[in-house]
Amino acid sequence: MKHFISIADHQTEDLRHVLDVARRLKKQHKTTGRNDPVLAGKTLAMIFEKPSLRTRVSFSVAMTHLGGNGLLLRDEEVGLDTREPVADVARVLSGMCDGIMARTFAHDKLERLARHATVPVINGLTDHDHPCQVMADLMTIEEHFGDLEGKTVAFIGDGNNVARSLAEGCGRFEMRFILSSPGGYELPGEAVDRIMERVPELDFVLERDPIEAVRSADVIVTDTWVSMGQEAQKAQRLKDFHGFIVNEQLMAHAPKHAMVLHCLPAYRGYEISEGVIDGPRSLVFQEAENRLHAQKGLLGVLMAGM
Repeated sequence: MKHFISIADHQTEDLRHVLDVARRLKKQHKTTGRNDPVLAGKTLAMIFEKPSLRTRVSFSVAMTHLGGNGLLLRDEEVGLDTREPVADVARVLSGMCDGIMARTFAHDKLERLARHATVPVINGLTDHDHPCQVMADLMTIEEHFGDLEGKTVAFIGDGNNVARSLAEGCGRFEMRFILSSPGGYELPGEAVDRIMERVPELDFVLERDPIEAVRSADVIVTDTWVSMGQEAQKAQRLKDFHGFIVNEQLMAHAPKHAMVLHCLPAYRGYEISEGVIDGPRSLVFQEAENRLHAQKGLLGVLMAGM
C-alpha cells in the first residue's frame, strides 16, 4: 500500500493486514498503556477543508501514541487550488513531512495529492469516499461478531460517501450489503456499476423498504441525512427521509442479535433515536473509539512498513 484513497484500490489481503495491525496496536496500548514508537521522528501533515472531531483527534492521537507528530494545517493556511495548486502543496509537504492526510470536499484533490506526492496520502474524507471510517466499522463488526465473512450489513439512509465506501468494504470481505434509501437518494446506477466493476465479489441489494432491509441484517448502519454542504436542502431532505429513522420500531423487525453503527455526528431524533444510539444494541461509541485504532493500523502500515 502506497496511499489510502478508496477501499476499492486495495485487495482483501492488504485491508486484512491493516486490520490485523490495528488490532495488535490496540491490544498493546490497552495492555501496557503505550505503543512501540514506530513513527518516532516522523510527521503527518493533516489538511482540513471540512470541520472534524473524530478524524482530527484520531490521527493526532495515533501519531502521538506511535511516537510521531500530527501537524494540523487549516484550509486557510493551505488553500488547495486557491492559494496554491494541489500539485505544489503535494511536492512541498513531501519534502518536509512523512505523510499527508487530507479531509476535503472534492475527491479529485485527494487523487491529485496522491499523484504528485512522494509520501503516503490518506483520505480523511471526501464527498465521494470515507474509507478510514469503514476500516473502523469493519474492525468494530469483527470485534463484536468474531468474523466478517457472510455477515449482512443494512445501510438505512442517504446513498452517500459512507455508503459507497461501506459497500466496497463489504465486497472485499464477502459481506452482503443492503442499501435502503428514499427514491432519488440511493447510490446512482453508474456508481453501483463502478463499484461492481472494481469489487465484483460484492453482493449488493437495493431495498426501498427499510423494514425489509433490516429483517436479515447483522449490522444496521445509518448516517446523517444532511451532510456538510447540503444545509440548504435540509427541509426537503427531512421530509423525503420520513420513515427512514433507525428507532426502536425499526429495530423490532431486525434479528435479535443485530447491532447498530453510526459514523457520527448523530442528529438524534432524525436518522437515529436516542433509545437506539444509547441502547444495548448500539456499537456507535466503540466504533468511534476504533477510529483511533484503525488509524494506527493505517499509519503503521503506510509510514512504518509494519
